[in-house]
Amino acid sequence: MIDQSPVALISGAAHGIGAGIAERLCRDGWRVVTADLRPGMAGTRHVIADVSEEAAVDTLVEGIATAEGRLDALVCNAGIMVRKKVTELSLEEWQRVLTTNLTSAFLLSRKAAPLLRQNRGAILTIASSRARMSEPDTEAYAASKGGIVALTHALAISLGPEVRANCISPGWIDVGGEPLRPEDHAQHPAGRVGRVEDIAALAAFLLGPESGFVTGAEFMADGGMTRKMIYAE
Repeated sequence: MIDQSPVALISGAAHGIGAGIAERLCRDGWRVVTADLRPGMAGTRHVIADVSEEAAVDTLVEGIATAEGRLDALVCNAGIMVRKKVTELSLEEWQRVLTTNLTSAFLLSRKAAPLLRQNRGAILTIASSRARMSEPDTEAYAASKGGIVALTHALAISLGPEVRANCISPGWIDVGGEPLRPEDHAQHPAGRVGRVEDIAALAAFLLGPESGFVTGAEFMADGGMTRKMIYAE
């Protein structure tokens, strides 16, 4: 019997938010294909791939068409940061961040669109609250995440109504279990630092049928920090 369970492709899924989304979708009954430069988690079909390269993306998506026979959701999560003073940031470093974070989302969406259209699927991009606010020395990262927000609403208009596209912009998410101080939690209006599970739950909603009227939207999952007015004391 042919397995008719929905299929999701998640880039940048070897750890952190990508792995958390993969785990949640597997638990919800999805067949999950993960892609990363590093080995992946158990329970998914994992492909070692550099999604910033056109040929690798083509091979990845064509492999899904052959092996899984369908694609219902694409999660563009691959991302890196180079934190360096703008006067010292090389063009090569700028381009590497933009290519990994933003161009990969374009390549994946472009290649996956025909498969997604067949099943009225959904695209979910992972941007950042840094698309709206910044710390010093993060120009390349901020530019890439702002581009992801804009790319997402453009995709929603171009690919609708067959394909929906939405964006999650996480704030501080504890992806590595680092030691956290009480003041780290207390500064958030929500009262705590975010967890991977927070983003995974929102992703599951945005990729599922209950969000059928939601497209072109950005969801700020930052514990309220971008709405908090902060003055120096």
